[in-house]
Amino acid sequence: METIVRKNTSFRLRVDLLDILKLNAAKVNRTLNNYVECVLLEAVYDQPNATTKAAIAEAISGQNPNKVYDNVDELFE
Repeated sequence: METIVRKNTSFRLRVDLLDILKLNAAKVNRTLNNYVECVLLEAVYDQPNATTKAAIAEAISGQNPNKVYDNVDELFE
């Protein structure tokens, strides 16, 4: 098992932002530190994988061969 090394760091944040972060952390029953770390990890590592990137490119190109249905009845037929 890999040990995660953490380093004490300090940031200057707006008071209103800090209050919102504290409220959100409390809502999900987490410490402020853990909540902020998770938010930052999500922001940094929120990159699609190769399959998702290919699907996005295909959708943007308009070359997706899948039929688009106008209503549910047509879909089930």
